[in-house]
Amino acid sequence: MGTDRKLMQSISYGDDRIRYQVCHVPDRETKVAIHVHPDGSVQVDAPMGAELVEIKKAVQKRARWVMGHIKQAHDLREHVLPREYVSGESYYYQGRRYQLKVLSTEGVKGSVKLHRGKIMVEAEDVSPAHVRKLLWDWYRTRAKDYFARRLIDITSRVFWLAETPEWRLLTMKKQWGSCSPKGVLSINPHLVKAPRECIEYVLLHELCHLQEHNHSPRFYRLLAELIPEWKSVKAKLDGMSELLLNE
Repeated sequence: MGTDRKLMQSISYGDDRIRYQVCHVPDRETKVAIHVHPDGSVQVDAPMGAELVEIKKAVQKRARWVMGHIKQAHDLREHVLPREYVSGESYYYQGRRYQLKVLSTEGVKGSVKLHRGKIMVEAEDVSPAHVRKLLWDWYRTRAKDYFARRLIDITSRVFWLAETPEWRLLTMKKQWGSCSPKGVLSINPHLVKAPRECIEYVLLHELCHLQEHNHSPRFYRLLAELIPEWKSVKAKLDGMSELLLNE
């Protein structure tokens, strides 16, 4: 997946400087929306015709709120990284943050399930290495099932796709997906941790490469037809990447 040029702006707040990325979103009405992502980056979604000076005023007006959330994000990062695979840690699944609960149960080889806002891992062996393996196997299984269903649904809605393309799971350190010259999609299983609109964006991005195997203007026009707000969704995914790709 490629990247586009980011429209970065900044304001002063006391002795600090708040940097934020502006995303002009099609069909957005009059107000701007400010998002502070888990990595502490700030994204501002604005209507297509909004002037930068007006957007800056809106950010300045909420600067105290923004700084508070940036601090919370940085505090969370310190709590989450690096992983120790013990109860109390935070993990993501389809955009929601869950608390890990590790239960030591004699005779249980290993199970993972979602239960009341927690990811429950139950096993006789609760060593970090084993809990990590159980979690990763669970994520991969969930990813394979969810991506398969989404690709089937997308294929039915995209007129130039006659059938669901060949695809596979491939763990990557920095990429969410790729498309080979032969048209085989590779999707990072870590992506299942992201919000559903971000998953949809990545799948559509890679499917567009079946038509345009580059990042030409035609590619981005095709992508915009399928997901007009792709820049905003991509910025959201970029802001979560460090936590989602972390093992």
